[in-house]
Amino acid sequence: MSSLLRFQARIGQRALLLTTAAVPLTGWAVHAVALHKQLAATRRDPLTGLLRRDAYTARARRLLARHGDDTTVIMVDADRFKEINDGLGHAAGDTVLASIAARLTAWAGPRAAIGRLGGDEFAVVLDLPSDRRKQRLAQLIRMLHTPVTLDDDRTVDVAASVGAATPDVIGTRDLTRLQKAADATLYDGKHSGKAVLATAAHATTPSVNGRRAGRPGTAVWGRAA
Repeated sequence: MSSLLRFQARIGQRALLLTTAAVPLTGWAVHAVALHKQLAATRRDPLTGLLRRDAYTARARRLLARHGDDTTVIMVDADRFKEINDGLGHAAGDTVLASIAARLTAWAGPRAAIGRLGGDEFAVVLDLPSDRRKQRLAQLIRMLHTPVTLDDDRTVDVAASVGAATPDVIGTRDLTRLQKAADATLYDGKHSGKAVLATAAHATTPSVNGRRAGRPGTAVWGRAA
């Protein structure tokens, strides 16, 4: 056999080996992509695309550890959602929930932790220093009180109650305690069209029927038009 033929034979064998090796690698790559999609699906709420509770909690705690006192923990609860769901149908309710999620995402930005905790309850944790809280929370209220257009072009008025808590006021970076304080302030301002920021008193407010009862003296920002 000539040197040229021997060279071509070696090239052919090498190509065959590479091609054969690529088959299982390609299979594993496809499997890895599918596995990644499955894992991502378990982290995200299918309706809103927001993080589920566990994924949200993990990201929120990282943000609290990283940004400390500049972090703001926000609880959001849709107002009169049952009326919308029962009166206009579940499809309309789903559209409203998806709209709230989209507005929270647009407002908070890609670095925030945004989760759907269940039903019409949402939570946001983001880097939001004290000198910007008033302006930004008022902006959030305006966004959440903008009417939603349904798939059939009907327009529905929407609203949401917002409570916020911060480590510098509450005196802790513990996510659970901050969320409880934010939840208490949310119910202080329920249906008021205002964003309510927790005071130190909300950290010790006792629970009533599974919810924390608010106390007077809270700061409120933003009013729906």
